Amino acid sequence: MNRFGFLLPLCLGAVACAQAPTQSEVDAVYAGAHALYIEIHENPELSGQETKTADRIADRLRAAGFEVTQHVGGTGVVAILRNGSGPTIMLRTELDALPVEEKTGLPYASTVHAKDADGHDVPVMHACGHDLHMAALVATAEIMAHSKDSWHGTLMLIGQPAEETIAGAEGMVKDGLFTRFPKPDVAVALHVSNALPAGMASITPGVFTSNADSVRIVIYGRGGHGARPDTTIDPIVIAARTILSLQTIVSREVAPGEMAVVTVGYIHAGTKNNIIPDQAELGLTVRSFKQSVREQVLAAITRITRAEAAAAGAPKEPTIERYESTDSVYNNPALAERLRAPLEAALGKSNVVIGPQNAASEDFSVFTEQGVPSFYFGLGGADPQKFAEAKAAGIPLPSNHSPLFAPDVDPSLHAAIEAEVAVLRSLLNTPVDQLHALTEHP
Repeated sequence: MNRFGFLLPLCLGAVACAQAPTQSEVDAVYAGAHALYIEIHENPELSGQETKTADRIADRLRAAGFEVTQHVGGTGVVAILRNGSGPTIMLRTELDALPVEEKTGLPYASTVHAKDADGHDVPVMHACGHDLHMAALVATAEIMAHSKDSWHGTLMLIGQPAEETIAGAEGMVKDGLFTRFPKPDVAVALHVSNALPAGMASITPGVFTSNADSVRIVIYGRGGHGARPDTTIDPIVIAARTILSLQTIVSREVAPGEMAVVTVGYIHAGTKNNIIPDQAELGLTVRSFKQSVREQVLAAITRITRAEAAAAGAPKEPTIERYESTDSVYNNPALAERLRAPLEAALGKSNVVIGPQNAASEDFSVFTEQGVPSFYFGLGGADPQKFAEAKAAGIPLPSNHSPLFAPDVDPSLHAAIEAEVAVLRSLLNTPVDQLHALTEHP
């Protein structure tokens, strides 16, 4: 039995078993990793503001023997450990937190407030597990640095800023991530969630996360007195009709079976109940798996928004701006299958499952767009008992981005370290030509 109470297989082959970290290796770094997790959780920083977080990670990686460069693409961190000839493998963690007020009730809950990009005072919380990702990466780095006889090649660790605003990966690439530093043969990342119990991992070959597009719409009207709507063109009414019409895109235009989401996350308009404003702003998030569906939905949003404004006699055409965008994360299927064995050796065969596609988004896709094959996998974060109870009751546990989200730290962090070390050792013990042959087809 392992610490999660699951039966482990005797072995999955000598190579796979050798790649899994020993209990003593994990125990040697775990206390420091747990302390780092608490420290980061208590002191979160918003996207693009992760200066102290980056310093913490950089200091720990320098102490482990890595060559560390900071301020790559803003607050980004790049750490390199060379260990002879062999492949270059990249492991990435995110640095940023979210503008969310924590309501977990944990003794180390965040009480931090900060100014966002617009100058607003907002609460800040690690509501997406990035704190656990960072702690795991540092512990993994320490194990790899202390066991250089178990692998060869170049280990490249990335602390990426601004994942939550899907800008950080692009910023690092533009700042020379793959020209100033070695271009990796494979890039690896994980993400913790309550979709699985702690101690488990999921692999999704092919498309894993969705395309994501943020759209800002401004609808123009003619303002006036709320008691004389006949003298105005009410942009709030136009916005309301537009919101309802946008919902027909998925239900009536996208083919059944294709994934698409159109969510209006905010509407900003007006200052007083008896004043009709002269404009209304809508904020949308649009998700899809296929590029053809993505283009279809975005075109429909433009068509419908313009038509509703024209039908109401708006004085000018709405502005429609796609201001954030990222592509889907794609896991090379052959690579995903290749890495199942080391994951099973580390966590137990029954604890590694094939996971579904995810409508969430990730700018890790920027790295794959540079021609780097990726392996991005899921990590269970839910307390196993609470997970079973929630499943039986049909009530989901708090999701990522919830003010109540908090992974079951000890089993989740242990599993993250074990999984990362096993995957990295597997890749760093594979000849470069074999890796290229494995990943040459998407």
